[in-house]
Amino acid sequence: MSTVVPNHALRQLRAGKLAIGMGVRSVRTVDIAAMLKTAGFDWMFIDCEHSSIDPATAAEIATAALPVGISPLVRVAGLEHWHASRMLDNGAQGIVFPHIDNREQALHAANICRYPPAGKRSMGGALPQLAFAPMPVNEAARLANEETMVVAMIESPQGVANADAIAAVPGIDALLIGTNDFCFECGIPGQFENPKVVDAYKAVIAACKKHGKFPGMGGMYTPELLEKHIDMGVKLILSGNDFQTLMQGATAKAKAVRAFEK
Repeated sequence: MSTVVPNHALRQLRAGKLAIGMGVRSVRTVDIAAMLKTAGFDWMFIDCEHSSIDPATAAEIATAALPVGISPLVRVAGLEHWHASRMLDNGAQGIVFPHIDNREQALHAANICRYPPAGKRSMGGALPQLAFAPMPVNEAARLANEETMVVAMIESPQGVANADAIAAVPGIDALLIGTNDFCFECGIPGQFENPKVVDAYKAVIAACKKHGKFPGMGGMYTPELLEKHIDMGVKLILSGNDFQTLMQGATAKAKAVRAFEK
């Protein structure tokens, strides 16, 4: 029996289905993995760029997600190789790189996440993604390469302009538009219906289709905007985060109870 833990999100995408994710930025305990799986999500977006989650906590959550069947992807803080390698060596099934603006950055991101000959990742030993099973090192590298997902976040007009070149990079699996930062860089913060946003999604989706990559979205979480961009062809969906979900649920609960006050 194979000991490899399947990357559920990647399998969904390769089958032509949506891969729906939830951001983790406030929760610090490993039970969030089972909770999100039971809720119906395919992957979790462990945010190490904007949250205070430390590498050890991110690794614990990622490793706990593996036997549950929800893919742990970690958004790292930058392009330094150790950000990605430490997460991949300790449970992450994918890395999300923020602020990818050109082919060179995308190539570097892909290389540090893939073992040779596909890339330049260093072999760090037994992997939780392979259930720590002993196996020939070349087989471990091959299996890890197949199940690792590399996501380039497009968050600037420059990134959109270079979307075709970024999508053409071997080893990049998906291009995910960080819509909030894109809007800020365009001088249109919060204007998700602006033609510049529509054109950006059209460009990134076309580049992904041309090069066999998966287009993704983040930053827009209303049902109307989710439906609109899924209809456009987006497949990798960051549908919200734990903070937002907790606040919405807690606010609704408090309001409901206050209504009973005499």
